[in-house]
Amino acid sequence: MASSSAPSHIICASFNQDNSLFSVGTKDGFKIFDARNGRLCYEKNLGGFNIVEMLFGRSLLAIVGTGEQPAMSPRRLCLFNTITGVSKKDLNFRTSILAVRLSMTRLVVVLHDRTFVYDLNRTTILEEIETIPNTKGLCAFAPNSEECYLALPASTSKGSALVYKTSKPELICQIDAHQAPLAAMVFSSNGLYLATASEKGTMVRVHFITQATKSHSFRRGTYPSTIYSLAFGPSLDLPDVLVATSSSGSLHMFFLDAARNGRRQGNTLLSSVIPGSVTDALDPANHHVIHNVVPANIKSCLAVHGVENSQNSSKLPALKTVIYIITHDGYFREYVIGTTKSNESSWSLEREFNLLEAGLSNLKQNEQHVD
Repeated sequence: MASSSAPSHIICASFNQDNSLFSVGTKDGFKIFDARNGRLCYEKNLGGFNIVEMLFGRSLLAIVGTGEQPAMSPRRLCLFNTITGVSKKDLNFRTSILAVRLSMTRLVVVLHDRTFVYDLNRTTILEEIETIPNTKGLCAFAPNSEECYLALPASTSKGSALVYKTSKPELICQIDAHQAPLAAMVFSSNGLYLATASEKGTMVRVHFITQATKSHSFRRGTYPSTIYSLAFGPSLDLPDVLVATSSSGSLHMFFLDAARNGRRQGNTLLSSVIPGSVTDALDPANHHVIHNVVPANIKSCLAVHGVENSQNSSKLPALKTVIYIITHDGYFREYVIGTTKSNESSWSLEREFNLLEAGLSNLKQNEQHVD
């Protein structure tokens, strides 16, 4: 693993809606990479960027600067066209923009105490949502779901979330997930499940939003840790795998019903006397940990590229999970994790490369190193 002694240079990192591309913003500009082969697709040096969000594989980006240059104010959202290299539309706000999310029809802009929902094609406001102070710009968005669900924190003292439909903006439910305030949350691909973690970071919970009920609870660990990123597997039906990275430097992988039923049943005696949502947290068959996957206390962003059934070297049925991780010290890593029905696991680091050293000047050299 690369050394963690270098200072953090990446300001922001995110994957696009199908995890095929990812972007990183630095103090100098931003870059877009193909996640499948590491190829640098686009680079622009315009100064520092706090936010760089993509719209699938299209030429439209939503970018927000750090304010080092007057034209790149943190209060200005620029809808940027990578083909023409100029802004298509600028939206200005009274306070700094903390988060932006995109779908084919919606644009969501998160500020400190309010969130705006726009019609992306017309850039007209559909809804202005007043929120609790949201200093970290925490939100979850389901761009691939028909209703384009949006989740926002509901409290500064406990871990509650409000879930909205942005297709026709309306509040649909409140989910009371944790006793401590929320630190991370993410929707499943179909938008029907919401995973949450609190600032304490010991428990990760999954909720079925149409009923506002808890479907799974997983214990990440005993000691508090900051959850940096959560991601579901790409299944469009029932979610199968949920992964998390934390300040401890470990990667946690939790199996949900769709994956567990294909591997093995939980502890029969335990589940006969304790409800399923609790046994999920207690049954070790549902939780695998890989230590020292990333440097401790370095922010990270992850995505699950794929989950598939395969056979390992022992010819035993196994679940193969491919995970992408971007760390703010400037590295991209791809891990492959295999788990068998007997609950054995193995992992390998398939790729690792420095994002800060990659440039369009050495793009051809980059391509030659792709297997």
